[in-house]
Amino acid sequence: MGKRRISAGPGPLGLLSGGMSITLPPLTLVLGGAASGKSHYAEHLVAATARPMVYIATAQAFDGEMEAKIARHQDRRGAGWRTIEAPGDVSPALADADHNEVVLFDCATMWLSNQLFAQPDPDHPDLSPAEAALFSALTSCAAPVVVVSNEVGAGIVPENRLARQFRQAQGELNQRLAARSDLVVGVMAGLPFALKGSLPEVPQCR
Repeated sequence: MGKRRISAGPGPLGLLSGGMSITLPPLTLVLGGAASGKSHYAEHLVAATARPMVYIATAQAFDGEMEAKIARHQDRRGAGWRTIEAPGDVSPALADADHNEVVLFDCATMWLSNQLFAQPDPDHPDLSPAEAALFSALTSCAAPVVVVSNEVGAGIVPENRLARQFRQAQGELNQRLAARSDLVVGVMAGLPFALKGSLPEVPQCR
């Protein structure tokens, strides 16, 4: 599937108080449950670098509810982001990032869901090629990357087989992302906490 770029000028998340900025490692994972505030925190983390910002969007608007969710995220981010829509293969988008930029990949959960639905045999999915390509692209990306992902293993065991496959695949993907990340941040009720590395002192965004 092709990618579409949306360019914009400075926005509210790109304006930092006091001219302060932070430095992020090559790979950061921000992990949390649904509506935990993980994407909002990740956006502020990326903006705090004071670099040109790239947003890799993996969600697809299949219905009105998802359209509304995407619109809310766009409104919250404001302008100042170069957006690349990549619901399938994110490798070209990651390769396109410049070393002076910073990338927000939101999110690994939607990316994984898209990969599962694209499987020719949904009863016996083989995600190895897609995940190998993903990690190769993350490793070779010239810009620091912040990946947002869902923690889906804290609830009850799903009755649906496909849902159980997804939960298992998501947990395994999160483990591999965390192992390769120098900074892993959990977010619960809008509050970030360090799972690996130290939380950056993020300047307040106006």
